[in-house]
Order: sequence, then structure tokens, then C-alpha cells
Amino acid sequence: MIDFIKVPQKYRKILLKNQELKSEIERATNTKLSIKDDVEIEGEGFDVFVAKNVLKAFSRGFSVQDALKLLDDNYSIDIINLSDFVNTDNRMKVIASRIIGSQGKTKKYIERYTNTKIAVSGKTVSIIGTWDQVNKAREAIMMFIKGSSHKTVYRWLEQNSKVVDW
Repeated sequence: MIDFIKVPQKYRKILLKNQELKSEIERATNTKLSIKDDVEIEGEGFDVFVAKNVLKAFSRGFSVQDALKLLDDNYSIDIINLSDFVNTDNRMKVIASRIIGSQGKTKKYIERYTNTKIAVSGKTVSIIGTWDQVNKAREAIMMFIKGSSHKTVYRWLEQNSKVVDW
């Protein structure tokens, strides 16, 4: 089976320059990648599906090591499109900034309390983790989108999660 996925030019360049990353993805997913305008994925049906998810996570700003966690069936990726919730680019930047926090503090706090990895890139916020932990992180991010204060979100995280380091 052959499938294609669009990967931003910045990340295509990384894969082209660093053949080890490309090889690592190919080995782990048992597929063959061809990088042109799109990335062509060749392999068995399920392997192609998994490789597509790994590349989607990589193109959203996750490291290859974090993206490869999607090989485990217990892990998933959730992508929240901020443009679905706000009307203006300025408001989108404000919400993204609130999710990231000062020097990345808020993002790290959410990651730590939900045992997930979060990437904020462009108009999207992406989350990788186990199914239930992704839902907790999504709920915390949705609280920011709805306008909750940092204090409220932090308290909610402390009450509904355990502190775990990856």
C-alpha cells in the first residue's frame, strides 16, 4: 500500500538532511519513505497508518523519539485546531501564549501533571500520551481556550492528576 502525507518544508528538510531520523522512522514502522513535495509512505496497510501518525506528530513539532511513542497502541495523538474556537489571529496568539506560559512554564506544568507531551505550532495544539492522559491534557487546554485563569487550571490539574516524570 502507498499513501502520502503533507509535511511542512521545514520538517522535510530535517528528514532530508538527517538520514538517521528517516531511517529510524522506517525501521520502527517497517515502511519505506520517499521525500519529495509530499512524503510517500510505502508498506503494509497498518504499518503505513502508523507511519502516517508518526510523521503527523513529527510535522506538528514533536521530536522523532516522542512521535515514535505512537507505535504503542496505548498512545494516541490529539490535535486541537485553535481556529475552531477563535475568530481572530490576535486572539489565537493570546490563547497559544496562555497555553505555553511564561518561559514554557504552563506547558511543562500540563505535561508534568498529565504525563503527556504537548506541541504548540501555528494554529494547532497537539498532545501525545496515553488515551486517558490525553483527555486530561485536552480538558486543561480547553479550559484555557474558554478563558479560565491559570490558577483554576493548575488547581484542576492537581486535583485530577498525579505528578509523573517521563
